[in-house]
Amino acid sequence: MRTVKFGVIGLGLMGREFGSAAARWCHLTEIGCRPEIVAVCDTNEGLFDWFTGNFPSVRLATTDYREVLADGDVEAVYCAVPHNLHESFYTAVIEAGKHLLGEKPFGIDKKANDSIVQCIAAHPDVFVRCSSEFPFFPPMQRLGQMIEDRAFGQVIEVNSGFLHSSDLDPDKPINWKRMIPYNGEYGCLGDLGMHPCHVPFRAGWFPRSVRAVLSNIIKERPDADGKLVPCETWDNATLLCDALDPNTDEPFPLVIKTQRIAPGETDTWYFEVKGTRGCGRWSSSNPRRLETLQYTGQTQAWQQIDMGWQPAFKGITGGIFEFGFPDAIQQMWAAFLYELTEGKPKSRFAACVTPEETALSHRLFTAALISHANGTNEPV
Repeated sequence: MRTVKFGVIGLGLMGREFGSAAARWCHLTEIGCRPEIVAVCDTNEGLFDWFTGNFPSVRLATTDYREVLADGDVEAVYCAVPHNLHESFYTAVIEAGKHLLGEKPFGIDKKANDSIVQCIAAHPDVFVRCSSEFPFFPPMQRLGQMIEDRAFGQVIEVNSGFLHSSDLDPDKPINWKRMIPYNGEYGCLGDLGMHPCHVPFRAGWFPRSVRAVLSNIIKERPDADGKLVPCETWDNATLLCDALDPNTDEPFPLVIKTQRIAPGETDTWYFEVKGTRGCGRWSSSNPRRLETLQYTGQTQAWQQIDMGWQPAFKGITGGIFEFGFPDAIQQMWAAFLYELTEGKPKSRFAACVTPEETALSHRLFTAALISHANGTNEPV
């Protein structure tokens, strides 16, 4: 089995999730490569102990990411840093010749994303992908296969979104995701938007235009000292897009929602496609349940299928058991390593976000800002 030695830059929530996925790699049974974490980096030295204590392979722990990039043993890097650092960090990783999985939105704005994409083009030997776990839940893999099989007929409508309610509390202290210098003008679009875009983009359902409505609901939040300070980023966004079905060349509405203030939603991904021959939908509120409707000219009825542990990359878990977020994280990493080592994804929807897809998301989000500001329908 080939071992790919990793450096992790940014040891917060998602950095630790990667560490956990790597530690459980024996869970997967049919993949010919594995990650090994050998270097970690964060400005907060207090985060080092979890990695050094749990991963004997870690021999470099530093506050300077350039030391990770200078390490000859590091082949690939997972970089999870605030959005304002994406351009400088990602381009540095690529220029150092390290393969990269970076967090969304792959740049604080379109200009930063353009710079990253240009850097990738200048280094074709470096493999680069963006993080998004959404498609790796088994019902979403099934829906992806249905898209491949053209099971829906002509597309009538697609709805995709990512909702949570963690910002519903007005007394929640402000953090970097609520500050334009760190999170950018996109607000919730930059932070959440790649998730609901991933599957539509991979299906070839590209927005041609957008009418956006953005909301800044809670305009002030307490800082670390309890003083109210401006909360400037967008909390919620609804994008009504005009997309084209590539199989029929017919237009259809693609509705994308990203909400940080969605009462009753803990952390909900959802996806729905309606077509002339069939429909399908899934929500992480009930992560094992796939709903489908097949139209044959008779009574129309939704069918509920409770799927078990049936992911793209097989593992030791029995098929009757439930699939969860840590599994999705590990499946995403399996997809990254599989494509890195095999030169192609295992399947169309068992693959990470490409740089080209991040560029499309930035065109969409930039157009959405203009649309909201002017109350206009904007080309993407």
